[in-house]
Amino acid sequence: MLPYAYLSPTLALLSALTIIPIATVFLYSLVDNVIVNPNPPVFVGLDNYEEVLTNRKFRGALGNTFYFAIVSVVAHFIIGLSFALLLNTRLIGNKTKAFFRVIYILPWVFTASIIAILWRLLLNPHGVINFVLLELGFVQEKMEWLSDRDLALNAVTFINIWAGYPFYMVSFLAGLQGIPDDLYEAGRVDGANSWQLFRFITLPQLRPIIVSLALLDFIWTVHQFTLVWMTTGGGPMRSTEVLSTYTYKAAFSSHEYSIASTLAMIILAICTFIGIFYVRNQRMADE
Repeated sequence: MLPYAYLSPTLALLSALTIIPIATVFLYSLVDNVIVNPNPPVFVGLDNYEEVLTNRKFRGALGNTFYFAIVSVVAHFIIGLSFALLLNTRLIGNKTKAFFRVIYILPWVFTASIIAILWRLLLNPHGVINFVLLELGFVQEKMEWLSDRDLALNAVTFINIWAGYPFYMVSFLAGLQGIPDDLYEAGRVDGANSWQLFRFITLPQLRPIIVSLALLDFIWTVHQFTLVWMTTGGGPMRSTEVLSTYTYKAAFSSHEYSIASTLAMIILAICTFIGIFYVRNQRMADE
């Protein structure tokens, strides 16, 4: 029992901060009339889940969330790997690499609230983006990037891509610098070209990093709230409504805490499903 005695403070803290809150939210998702209602809670079983899953607004938020997450993860991978390869090449001097490292990593320095405010100013109809596009002739009139139903979700997704790619870039750069040069030399001796070296050496060597980053990034993006809330608030007309903003509105705007708890459990189930693959990947990498 001695090892468990040493672990008991940490286990107690984890229970207080994780297990108990999750259990409480799960209980709220099975009842009605909770928190603000003076009437005693009524057990309704899975009725809240049925109500949520058959709700058109929920399906819209779920679709927006998956679009937001998948496009962000794919773009983060492409941009992050491209910049990492650029910074890892021997064709650029060390001083130039140091300069571009600072430039590329700048989006990672800002918090989500600062990024949201910055891009709201840039994407304003009278902002810099519209001015440049008008001057270059790419658009004929000022664009409502965050107020147009057809543009808002793509605009918010672009902002999230801009904010998140440095994490991929730094991780990939570390992975690239850890690949032995002997592998590339052996490939060149065998007559492999640049594309074949990238396909058969670089990508396989980076595979554990790629899978881990993709899974973690998907979970983080599904949880993303601040960026969406401070740019569009889920609007216009719910075109940028994601699960996190939908849950927030259900709890603190509509005061439907049972529905909000149900939404929270659904988000937890999605992230847990992805987390299982992440843990398996980590175990395979360790082995």
